[in-house]
Amino acid sequence: MPETPPLPVSRRSVLAAAALAAPGAARRPVVTLLGDSITAGFGLPAAQALPAQLQAALARLGSDAVVRGAGVSGDTSAGGLARVDFSVQRDTDVCVVALGANDLLQGLEPRVTEANLDRIVVRLQARRIGVVLAGLAAPPAVGRSYARDFDAAFAAVARRRKVALYPDLLAGVGRIPRLNQRDGIHPNAQGVQVIAGRLAPAVARALRARA
Repeated sequence: MPETPPLPVSRRSVLAAAALAAPGAARRPVVTLLGDSITAGFGLPAAQALPAQLQAALARLGSDAVVRGAGVSGDTSAGGLARVDFSVQRDTDVCVVALGANDLLQGLEPRVTEANLDRIVVRLQARRIGVVLAGLAAPPAVGRSYARDFDAAFAAVARRRKVALYPDLLAGVGRIPRLNQRDGIHPNAQGVQVIAGRLAPAVARALRARA
């Protein structure tokens, strides 16, 4: 039986394969977003959701990081704590912890939210994963005392565990109708773009600290 002639291989494909196989080839850093419906991209196609938009914003800052979404709609800080070990994969360099919105909506005690966030950060640090803790600014409608204690919970964890704090994930977007979906809670694509652009510098700094 005559031999089958080899398929033509382009020079580009050979070079690409060689680069992938080369020992010591650079690995792209990985950022994981551990959160709720906002990081899960509620009501948006994947290309417009926060993971994709944050990756694009980081690229504009010169970072080639891959951003993974690990958001579950409706998740509280307790839910994030229950799944942090398997939702945040071991090759993660930096994890953005963006939980607490549903704690706020449910009126959970801020001390409970603080304790859950603290345990999440401790678990990530034990795995040598960098952390950016994304806080939230409680609206005045929840009451001055509750809002003060809720806002302080994020700062307390960041201070105690010496991690970067991004004070308000919804800064520049929350309660602005044109940047939110019809429910007035979840950002639309334009709102997510604002969030990504504001969050990206903090994440880029955390990545540089890991280099």
